[in-house]
Amino acid sequence: MVKRFSKYLIAISFYMGLVASATGHTYFFGVSELNVNPETQHLEIIHQYTGHDIENAIAQSKQIHFSAEHKHYDLYIQQYFERQFTLSRNQVNIPLNWLGFEVISGKVIAYQESQQQSFLPQLVVKNAILIDTYPKQVNTVNFQGKDLQGVALFGSLTFDYRIKEAIITPQTDH
Repeated sequence: MVKRFSKYLIAISFYMGLVASATGHTYFFGVSELNVNPETQHLEIIHQYTGHDIENAIAQSKQIHFSAEHKHYDLYIQQYFERQFTLSRNQVNIPLNWLGFEVISGKVIAYQESQQQSFLPQLVVKNAILIDTYPKQVNTVNFQGKDLQGVALFGSLTFDYRIKEAIITPQTDH
């Protein structure tokens, strides 16, 4: 009877371990949408990342305890995104206005837009959000707009520990 009980106990412990590892945070990914507003020709950016991952990255970089209760929470989130995500063309940064962020269902959703008209072709995108903190982090930037001739231009760029910068180029296989 004791042998049987210990076998059940071992089996239950094994399955609980499997469940715990399956529910752990094993995937690290984020998505940013980069769209050209057809009326203003300004770039509009929406980022979606796991909230506690952003908080951990800020805590690690600043060597502080960081959570929503921190007195500089909003400022540090803004500074983090502004440092880790930039756009440029011809080695000149494109200024981005910070519109704000919200936390929904554990996700930080941040909003930015360009201050001036800008077009997608030859736009250099730097996206290092969470990549230095989490080596398995993969970021996708989906883009949509028009090229200089007015033809639809859309696609995706992928960033990880090997690639933190990419250039939007017109592609013939849309």
